[in-house]
Amino acid sequence: MSETVVGLVQINNSFSGQNYLPLSVGVLQVYAQKYLERPDRFQFLLPVYTRVSVEQAVNRLKDADVVLFSTYVWNIRISLEVARTLKRLKPEVIVAFGGPQVPERPREDEVFLRAHPFIDVACHGEGEQPVVKILERSGTDDWQSVPSTSFISKKGSYVQNPKGSRLNDLAAAPSPYLGGAFALLMEAHPEERWIGLWETNRGCPFSCTFCDWGSATQSKVYKFDLERLLREVDWFAEHRIEYVFCCDANFGILPRDIDIARYVSGTKEREGYPHALSVQNTKNATERAYQVQKILSDAGLNKGVDIALQSVDPKTLESIKRGNISTETYQELQRRFTRDGIETYTDVILGLPGESYGSFVEGVSRIIENGQHNRIQFNNLSILPNAEMGDPEYQKKYGLVTVETQVVNIHGSLDASEDEIFETQELVVATRDMPQEDWARARAFSWMAALLHFDKVLQIPIVLIHNICSVRPRELIERFLDDRLADASVLASVRHFFLEKARDIQKGGAEYCQSRAWLGIWWPADEYILIKLSREKQLDAFYREAERLLGSFLEEHHLGLPSAILKEAVQLNRELIKQPFHTTDLHLDLSYNIWEFYQASLRGGALALMERPNRCVINRTEKQWSTWNDWCREVIWWGNKKGAYMYGNNIVEPQLAGHY
Repeated sequence: MSETVVGLVQINNSFSGQNYLPLSVGVLQVYAQKYLERPDRFQFLLPVYTRVSVEQAVNRLKDADVVLFSTYVWNIRISLEVARTLKRLKPEVIVAFGGPQVPERPREDEVFLRAHPFIDVACHGEGEQPVVKILERSGTDDWQSVPSTSFISKKGSYVQNPKGSRLNDLAAAPSPYLGGAFALLMEAHPEERWIGLWETNRGCPFSCTFCDWGSATQSKVYKFDLERLLREVDWFAEHRIEYVFCCDANFGILPRDIDIARYVSGTKEREGYPHALSVQNTKNATERAYQVQKILSDAGLNKGVDIALQSVDPKTLESIKRGNISTETYQELQRRFTRDGIETYTDVILGLPGESYGSFVEGVSRIIENGQHNRIQFNNLSILPNAEMGDPEYQKKYGLVTVETQVVNIHGSLDASEDEIFETQELVVATRDMPQEDWARARAFSWMAALLHFDKVLQIPIVLIHNICSVRPRELIERFLDDRLADASVLASVRHFFLEKARDIQKGGAEYCQSRAWLGIWWPADEYILIKLSREKQLDAFYREAERLLGSFLEEHHLGLPSAILKEAVQLNRELIKQPFHTTDLHLDLSYNIWEFYQASLRGGALALMERPNRCVINRTEKQWSTWNDWCREVIWWGNKKGAYMYGNNIVEPQLAGHY
């Protein structure tokens, strides 16, 4: 009997010049090699793991008898084109598609298969067991008895076989790392700096309607053998894998996750690798979640703890089936990390069902007031085909308005695909509770909040006014979006840019702003504006207008903050923003202890604002940027989640002279 050649395709995006090891197809390979009746009859080709031209991909697969495609939103179109071209070249090849982008609901699945007749069989859910049966039947083209698959029969009818049982004994699944699935791939590409994808468990007990994680794994959490996981950590260290992304939906949900975190931490200390471990926190933020993240942070394994709130509005949380996930425990987790000096960032999704403009901006304000001064990551709501939100009836119920847009990665390269095959996504740009103009206002508000507060451009006066005058952050941020900016041309241009960019997205434009001049990458709108203000020498005018705007706000609301304090707060903030071409440190004399007050506020503490002459020594020479490109890369891009936009500062010569 002749040998069957198996092709593997899992096309991932590059990240900072690194590529992901193709975990999904690696898992399929080692499982099949263990459980096929005659594994010696099958030869597995090296996987297609990154974006190449369709011609190159097809050339690598031309000898295959069966090709397995793992698909998601970032690779579905190029995967389809590779499969279409391969089938045209070699009609007898068996093409199997799996992954989250293959529709689960029969109606959408049938449309998908009929639209792509070059797909012989589609897999739903976990792929290990179906793939073994597909490979064993590849010579017969008989999929009728293969669970968790669908296909168009030779008579033209649509068939979806019943779902098979989950792989609940994960000890039965061999490790692709320890089993050598990637050995030949890594040997063939010694130039690559690989990123590791890692599973410690499978399953998600939550049912968030925007996510297909829980639906894909049918809720119950199963775990891989602990000894296997520890040996995989050793493998990462041995192969000098710098960055490991944990694919678990809820790391920290199991008691042993603390032991795993400690082992990774100890391995880094002992071997130097991995440099970083990225995990998704368990949804209900427990003491265990805190301990796990504390261990990772102390070891320098994370760049910030992700607080995945998504929304704090009760109505919205019920609409997306997160009513059983406590926002208060998330907020307490944030407060604890703030006290410990551990950086966090908060995930918020724009456009969720039930969320209005008012509830959205109120939620952002509450998150800031709770102590989030590092970063809110504002994500546009995207529809995934197998999430509950992908159901047309759900969309009709909540009045979701969607638009198809090109998928571009934050800080991703502008270099076009060689074949101009662009991936797309379905973005929500309005809902029943957030009509189109309100969505645009909310999107503009999020960029303005990012620019003023999280890019640190006006964080000092915002924090000061909030703490002294009890002004909500949303009130100050919304003032910068007020249409009464005729006498503030720079601020008016920023407001106009944000609103027009939001409306462009609603028409199908990209989520980010492109710039060939500034590193040739896609920038978030707030970062784009900060670069623009700096490059066009408009930063000083921006601060003059901002000081006037804040002063008029205080007057209108009869808030008795002395103008000298506001002036010094704005001036200090301006001088602290990192800029290129500085060659000397700056000494700034202030009349109030504004810097100490601000720092205490960030830590959640209380310190009186006092009239106390002091000199701020702003350290501008410890790190300098002699080109705009270096500054764009190291400050604006790399400082994104860390919020590292300000120079270091020392206070000298304090002289107590009273208090405010």
